[in-house]
Amino acid sequence: MALLTPLFAFLYHLPQVYKWLLKPYYVASLFMSVAFLAVRKTPGICDHLTTQREDGNPCDFDWREVEILMFLSAIVMMKNRRAITVEQHVGNIILFSKVANVLLFFRLDIRMGLLYLTLCIVFLMTCKPPLYMGPEYIKYFSDKTIDDELDRDGRVTWIVEFFANWSPECQSFASVYADLSLKYNCAGLKFGKVDIGRYGEVSKKYKVSTSPLSKQLPSLVLFQGGKEVMRRPQVDKKCRAVSWSFTEENIIREFNLNELYQKSKKLSKGKASLCDAAGLSQFPPVPEEEEEEPEQEELESKKDK
Repeated sequence: MALLTPLFAFLYHLPQVYKWLLKPYYVASLFMSVAFLAVRKTPGICDHLTTQREDGNPCDFDWREVEILMFLSAIVMMKNRRAITVEQHVGNIILFSKVANVLLFFRLDIRMGLLYLTLCIVFLMTCKPPLYMGPEYIKYFSDKTIDDELDRDGRVTWIVEFFANWSPECQSFASVYADLSLKYNCAGLKFGKVDIGRYGEVSKKYKVSTSPLSKQLPSLVLFQGGKEVMRRPQVDKKCRAVSWSFTEENIIREFNLNELYQKSKKLSKGKASLCDAAGLSQFPPVPEEEEEEPEQEELESKKDK
């Protein structure tokens, strides 16, 4: 069952996976992930490689390489238990496949290991995962606009995501957060984002660390009346985030989004009624129809009588 569940999930999202795999980032990552497999199994190349197999076949894995690959599979399965999107599943497979390739190439030949490690570093510095570009109802803040927007109307509840573009977790969470904004955004409940990797002052003011070791990215903070009410993940005394899964179900439950949405709809109706009472309706009043004047012939007939 541990192997069948990810397989069924992959087949279910296969059309969407095809779109990702056609992007340059994933195409290059796929080739780098299977680099050792290609070198070990390609005739003409594998014939010149060293091996520790008893039969001396250089075009097949030896027992140590099999152990490394099995260990890779176990790590990927453990990491993917907490993955919330298909992007995270694919990202975990690519990441740990590259780590395994580094170990296998260094074990095979230190020169090949150095070459592969150099390629990984160059790829990491030059290529970034594609950002989410789908529909959303999210307002993006800067260091100059976030405070004014949160304090503008005390009746409006804000859910703000503190993120950084370089964080893989933030990139994977982008589609989930966008879906929530499409479902729950209204006049009294709004969604916002601020890039604290770009605006360091915002990071310090709202106490969200950008350090990868703190594991505080992404952070979701609920604001009511311009003040923080709750945040996820929570931070312990050592300024480290308490483990928390950013699934759509967890966010809806922890932030009471269904209840907030119902209250926010009442606020939007209240605003509309206030406008009507003050005579500020967006439609001008319809003028009363004037009585039609009698025709000229009828007037002349009355005069004759």
